[in-house]
Amino acid sequence: MKKVLKPVTDWVSTKKGMWAVLLIWLLLAGGLSALAPSSREYSASSIQSLPSDSPAMEAAEKTDQYFPNDKGIPAILVFNADNQEIETAQLAKAMAAIERKEIKNLKEIVPFSQLPPPAQNEFMSMDRSAAAIPLVFQEGLESDELKPAIQSVTNIAKEETEDLQVRVTGPAGIAVDTTALFSQADIVLLLSTVGLILVLLIIIYRSPLLAFIPLLASMVVYAVTDRILGLYGKAGLEMSSQSLSIMTILLFAAVTDYSLFVLARYREELRRQESKFEAMKQAMRETGEPVFFSGGTVLAAMLVLFFAVIRDYQNFAPIFATVVAVIMLASVTLVPALFVLFGRKSFWPRVPKAGDVIEAEEGIWGRIARFVTAKPLVIGSTVVILLLLASLNVFNVKYEFNTLKSFPDDMPSLEGYEIIEKKFAAGDLAPTTVLFEGQGDMAKLAAELEKQEGVAKVRAEGSTKDGKAHELSLSFTGSPYESPAMDALAQLRKRAENIATNAEAKGTLYFAGETAEKLDDRLLNSRDLKVIVLLETLLIFVMLVLLTRSVKMPLYMVGTILLSFLAALGLGMFLTKALFGIDAISTRVPLYSFIFLVALGIDYNIILVSRYTEERGSRPLDEAVSIAVAKTGGVISSAGIILAATFAVLMTQPIEILFVFGFIVAVGILIDTFIVRGLLLPSLLLVFEKDRAGMRRNHL
Repeated sequence: MKKVLKPVTDWVSTKKGMWAVLLIWLLLAGGLSALAPSSREYSASSIQSLPSDSPAMEAAEKTDQYFPNDKGIPAILVFNADNQEIETAQLAKAMAAIERKEIKNLKEIVPFSQLPPPAQNEFMSMDRSAAAIPLVFQEGLESDELKPAIQSVTNIAKEETEDLQVRVTGPAGIAVDTTALFSQADIVLLLSTVGLILVLLIIIYRSPLLAFIPLLASMVVYAVTDRILGLYGKAGLEMSSQSLSIMTILLFAAVTDYSLFVLARYREELRRQESKFEAMKQAMRETGEPVFFSGGTVLAAMLVLFFAVIRDYQNFAPIFATVVAVIMLASVTLVPALFVLFGRKSFWPRVPKAGDVIEAEEGIWGRIARFVTAKPLVIGSTVVILLLLASLNVFNVKYEFNTLKSFPDDMPSLEGYEIIEKKFAAGDLAPTTVLFEGQGDMAKLAAELEKQEGVAKVRAEGSTKDGKAHELSLSFTGSPYESPAMDALAQLRKRAENIATNAEAKGTLYFAGETAEKLDDRLLNSRDLKVIVLLETLLIFVMLVLLTRSVKMPLYMVGTILLSFLAALGLGMFLTKALFGIDAISTRVPLYSFIFLVALGIDYNIILVSRYTEERGSRPLDEAVSIAVAKTGGVISSAGIILAATFAVLMTQPIEILFVFGFIVAVGILIDTFIVRGLLLPSLLLVFEKDRAGMRRNHL
């Protein structure tokens, strides 16, 4: 790798190369900004996460095939009067007003005012303090098209029922509210990220220019990647708002990290070299490979996501692989060019000069280095025990399958959902569609399904004209989004053939709907977690073997990162419950956290090991480890603090999955920075590399 990078970084470090690189990046950023759309134009609040061949998706496709008129975007208009009874006449007046308005994109509405009283009562809660009336909007509408229709429905209903709380929930209402949340959150996220990095850099380095340069590089890289992703979106790639939010954090954090690694070595070389160009050339000859290789590990981690079957994870792969690839190029071209452009002025007011005495390995990291070198076995064992104890909490993980629960409490669609959950039968929130393809008595089939454990009620909805397919609606005894309902559905699928036989029906049962999709998601997520963890671990191990030209060292390097991840997940879940009252996490959090913690955590190990390898060529083992820890301690700890704080910015986002993900990754990065990189890995180097050092001394 050095042979490939050396001509590039040597050229970038010349005056001509510096100006050429800066001009190329500016033209690229400016040209793409002028010609290509922004990725935000193609972001969606959510994407269909299940593959088309999953049981729930196959059932939905068959249902659409046999009953095409059922298509549309459903919603539920919720009226609530707290503890007072609602008069059906009041509801009839409101619904009639909505019908008369002929709202654009509203496809179907229950003719409530024309129904007899017994039928009207079906839409009322048991205490008659709430009503839930279904609506259907036109299929294929985007959120910005749904929003005015939902707003019109809500406004009319409020005008006709002044004393009632009115909310629109269901898929249509949730989609509109989610889009509104992310449209506001994007600006907050970007400004918070830039502001936080700027403040931290100024505090840590006490130099305005040193804070400005990494952010300038980040903005250029952001301009380029945002437009490249915009072209992807224009070509048809689905991009979720969550993915783009995390992409922003990763981009600014990684560019800043790699900038600091270059900066640390550049400052060291400026004390040896008179020419700023020569100083950068020497600096990049030592840091170019580890920085580029660190980016390569992150890139490899993102590409592994193509092997997932859940489309949320697959969606990450092209987005983040593209971002990391651009960052890798920038780290060995744009970043050194910017530092060379500003030269020694970058470090004002503490300007390094040729001939200055290079700092001795003192300070806190010098003391830590001597401490670890003195008692590596004791320190390493203690750290491993502590990390293992923190890891034990992963066995207490609880998953939240109801994505609505992760949104802010005051979101209208969530408020409507909670009213239904509280005042109506929980199973009616999202009934499961049962499609029977075959011949038989549907009354008997419905009765047989109702006998199954966890099923509350089943009713026949209709049949095709030729009698080949039949549709039923099934409600569970509990919430359709919770594990008991998913467990009950899993048993229904397993016993489907026996159920049909007992009902004297011949054919095949299919189950579609929210619960079926959640069940498939749970099963496939478990599969993806195992596959991605295994593949990424193997891939990073192979890459480390190539970098270190050793098998033993990559084994414990990867081992420390895996242990660090488990400890971060266990400790992070404990703290989110203790500090924020969150006792269940999204199924996406463990794998998202694994991808980023392993990929980013290995970066710091690579920087440390690269410096150790450099020093080991001319020094004994203990001294090489001590110098490596002391020399890289300051920059890695600074980078770790900034990286952790940057991911913590995700805690400003309006949905719980990003809040928890940002918190756990921040905890994991701090563990990697100060405990694994600062204590554990140096201890392991001293313990496991001792034999090799002894053999080398004997040979000499």
